[in-house]
Amino acid sequence: MKDDVIALSDPDIGHHELESVLHSLGAPRLSGGPLVEAFEASFADWVGRRYAVAVPSGTLGTWLALRALGIGPGDEVIASAYGWHQVAHAIMLCGATPVFADINYWSGCLSPERVADKIGPRTRALLIGNANGHPAAWREMQALAEAHGLPIIEDSTEAIGSRYLGRLTGSFGKLAVFDFTQPSALCCGEGGMVVTDDPDLATELGYLRSHRVEDRMSVSVGSRVPLQVGMSAVTAALGAAQLDRLDEILARRKRVEVDYHAQMQSFEGIKPPYLAADVDEVHWMLYVVHLGKRFTASARAQVVDDMESTGIETAPYCNPLHQQFFYRQMGFKRGQLPNAERIGDRALALPLHGHLDEDQVKFIVKSLKDASVNVGAGAAIYL
Repeated sequence: MKDDVIALSDPDIGHHELESVLHSLGAPRLSGGPLVEAFEASFADWVGRRYAVAVPSGTLGTWLALRALGIGPGDEVIASAYGWHQVAHAIMLCGATPVFADINYWSGCLSPERVADKIGPRTRALLIGNANGHPAAWREMQALAEAHGLPIIEDSTEAIGSRYLGRLTGSFGKLAVFDFTQPSALCCGEGGMVVTDDPDLATELGYLRSHRVEDRMSVSVGSRVPLQVGMSAVTAALGAAQLDRLDEILARRKRVEVDYHAQMQSFEGIKPPYLAADVDEVHWMLYVVHLGKRFTASARAQVVDDMESTGIETAPYCNPLHQQFFYRQMGFKRGQLPNAERIGDRALALPLHGHLDEDQVKFIVKSLKDASVNVGAGAAIYL
């Protein structure tokens, strides 16, 4: 990324992180070890869960969660096709079959009604995401899961710090998965975490993640084939330092969000960001706008190109999974998930990170206005 380009995301790294990483490089264990265990304990405490297992990514964390629940070939898992990190790929990786349900048009999260319609005799779990930081409808989702005796894997890879009914995202599923790659507010370059309150699941996650030196001769541990997906001490040191500063990092991003809201009011027909009932606070992963009905997916692509020409990195927020080539070979096709498709065609991610100042936000919004006119679709956009 060139110095004169406003990046889509820019990790908030300070002296505390640098010192922590330098300290880790002098540790006798760079693979796993005490620094990873300390990060796991701190993160579990922060979310309010009993256990945390560090992993290299949200997708691999979800793969481990599915395997720990005994899910594999012949099983179905209901998930969303709409998202940035798209951890639902893990369903295929563990040999199970994804069943995509449609989303709520306003929140971008799975619709409880559409999930209920998809539950069948082979359904083994629900993979429910907090889309772009907005919490899912957890009251309804938990009631639905309990009624059908299904575990929930909470995909919180796009949400850290958001609150629903006074609780942090990541505290609602039987297991919950976080991702620390960009553009997460807590960014380690790579990495993720699986959290749970179940001691048996926590133990199983650890066995499936990797075998420790002391476990190599264990018959019980040796009965499992691990994925060998641990976290390095350097990554853990960076993550722990970011966690120490997370309130500060989120506050800086919230200031930028306020600047965006102020500037966006000058767009014709603009609506404030949607917060569903029972949502206390949202920390957006990216600042996502929904282009108006006059825009098509190709018009959005033109907007992305125009923004790039002015030195601003933007991106389509999502290419829904059921429209991607791999899943189309399985029989999925356009028209099955109208809300995901409608938003997927028009959702545009704008830069959001703590290094943006008010003048840069003004420039981004002005450039977006100009680009919307340049493509001949008018100025109206909708959040």
